[in-house]
Amino acid sequence: MPTLKSQLINSLIRNRHLFQGKFQKPVFDSNTSIEEFRRQCEKSAARMSKIPKGIDIRQDVIEGIKCEWILPGGSHPQKVILYVHGGGYVSGSCSDHRGFVSAFARDCGFTTLVYEYRLAPEHPFPAALDDSVKVYSWLLQNGYSSGNILVAGESAGGGLCLALLLSLKQRGFSLPIAAVAISPWTDLTCSSPSYLTKNKVSVAPLNSWTVFSRHYAGDHSTDDPLVSPLFGDLQGLPPLFINSGTDDELYDDGERFYIKAREAGVDITFRAGIGQVHCYPFFSPIFREATEAMSEICLFIIRHLNNQAS
Repeated sequence: MPTLKSQLINSLIRNRHLFQGKFQKPVFDSNTSIEEFRRQCEKSAARMSKIPKGIDIRQDVIEGIKCEWILPGGSHPQKVILYVHGGGYVSGSCSDHRGFVSAFARDCGFTTLVYEYRLAPEHPFPAALDDSVKVYSWLLQNGYSSGNILVAGESAGGGLCLALLLSLKQRGFSLPIAAVAISPWTDLTCSSPSYLTKNKVSVAPLNSWTVFSRHYAGDHSTDDPLVSPLFGDLQGLPPLFINSGTDDELYDDGERFYIKAREAGVDITFRAGIGQVHCYPFFSPIFREATEAMSEICLFIIRHLNNQAS
């Protein structure tokens, strides 16, 4: 049973449209302004962008891609979390992720690199994936061994980090030591039951995932494994940790990927946040479930980047 505090916080997020004087949850369609959606994301992030003490931010450009190094004090200079931001493939930036990714980096204790892959609809698939491969390749070419790189991401970024693993495997790259996907979007066909059954409790605007999918996939099939990693050959992937809230339209995406990866022999852990919403671990330390989830994620990362046996 979720704690009362988590129920209250999740309810406030779920019904935030009421505070804007709107009595119905927003509905997205092909005419929804992506530019306005991006502005809203940046505006919301600006209210929660406080950088924790002991964190330095260094801006960079890698292979023409804007990046930020998030540097916790005392972090190992050759170990890095490559962080793939979410935003439905249509939004997201270093700035709108800076606050909670900085807290994440602080809790894990490792340097974290966030990068701005190109966004749809201006740049549909495979632009985001190609940019991700470029940044990973740059790390390998600049002193970071694959055994000292862990890939992590949330939402669409969680799906993209899994697609990145498949792409790296296809291209013959050495794979990162492990990966973490929080509420990952793994199926852009949007065909799992939770896309229909979780509408009332999900925090996402209605139909937003199908709209985002059309923007990102463009002329490509949504069941292409590099668009929807759920449909890929998952054999040979590194250890994975997936966390998904049960009150999320993407819940089935995480659980189905877990089941398929486990059957393929992947060392994978799956945690279902009962009664929790999309990407709830990032609400740590506001309520207990989020704090416990983030602590488990950080322990997974620490264990693998410190090359400790399970």
